[in-house]
Amino acid sequence: MCWFDKHNSEALFMDIRKETTTLCDGRTLEVNPDVVGDFRNMPFDNDSFHIVLFDPPHLKNIGKSSWLAKKYGRLFPTWEDDIKQGFDECMRVLKPSGTLVFKWNEQQIPTDRIIEIIGRKPLFGHTSGKGQHTIWMCFIKQIKILV
Repeated sequence: MCWFDKHNSEALFMDIRKETTTLCDGRTLEVNPDVVGDFRNMPFDNDSFHIVLFDPPHLKNIGKSSWLAKKYGRLFPTWEDDIKQGFDECMRVLKPSGTLVFKWNEQQIPTDRIIEIIGRKPLFGHTSGKGQHTIWMCFIKQIKILV
């Protein structure tokens, strides 16, 4: 996972699930968010956060109970709409000029397809991981100017 300190009081961790499970190699996986919620419909007011990390599931061709599904989650058949709704929700809860960090792994779905779905190119990004399949993209919430 990407958190250096999951218990930092300046961060709020949200996930759709709260569970503890044992993986196939005997390790314990604990998903213990501060808030249990769906990224497609977040329980926060508009303009709530200066920064949001969006790290949705990225695997669609995966078994329901596989260790990868348990660790990272899995995409539903509605994944394209889900990713778009999640991105829009992240932008909604960001304060004006806030930063959205979007983490994606293109092992199964290319980043270009994700950018096409959300309808917006990142300001900048960085590729990482053993196979260079993970990309970190940064977006800024634009300030609405009323004329």
